[in-house]
Amino acid sequence: MRSQRNRILLAATLAASVVGIAPSLHARGDEAKDKKVREAASQSAKAAKAFEAIMQEPEKAIPVEILSQAKAIMVFPQVVKVAFAVGGEGGRGVVSRHVGGGWSQPIFVRGGGPSVGAQIGASSTDFFLLLMTDDSVQGLMKDKFEVGAEVGAAAGPVGKYHGAGTDASMQAQILSYSRSHGLFAGANVKGIVIRPENDLNTAVYNKTARELLTDQDGADTDAQLAVFPQTLGRYATPATDRQ
Repeated sequence: MRSQRNRILLAATLAASVVGIAPSLHARGDEAKDKKVREAASQSAKAAKAFEAIMQEPEKAIPVEILSQAKAIMVFPQVVKVAFAVGGEGGRGVVSRHVGGGWSQPIFVRGGGPSVGAQIGASSTDFFLLLMTDDSVQGLMKDKFEVGAEVGAAAGPVGKYHGAGTDASMQAQILSYSRSHGLFAGANVKGIVIRPENDLNTAVYNKTARELLTDQDGADTDAQLAVFPQTLGRYATPATDRQ
């Protein structure tokens, strides 16, 4: 009788422990997600700040006519040379694509390669990639995408632009720019390797970069993350939405 009573007490104790553990695990899960959202929001804010900085001087900025033609816009803010030389693991970037009359939620990527990095003498460099074709956007859905190898890339024009369709740069599928020490210019980023940062994408959206890029409506965007697409929208109205 005593043995049976002990077994019942043990079972009750174990059940109470499980009940106590479950809320604790749930709380830790929420805390981990909140941390990832804050991390993603920081990346979105840095990318927005970098893009805002280059558009403050219209005479030297990316021409609005070119921005309006972009299928997606990618920004790697504050990249240090060593970070962009580790084969696609160091430089952290944010990309937003044209969808539904505006710009989608930020999608997170990493980039690197031996041929690019901060300009000589610079502590860090901001890189900007305009994906001008559907093929270039499709490249982001791969586990590994090398700029210049799979799609053509060229340094983009800055300042006043007269829409010369015969320009060699305008035949490229990706136009690239860099900004360092306040100096802004087209950049050669051939050889950069881009990979999705899916640990962050799935933590924030519960979707991979591939799923986010093929979502025609775009995922719901947390207010903390919206600063990047909102900043793009102030300067870049997609051509198909212009009157």
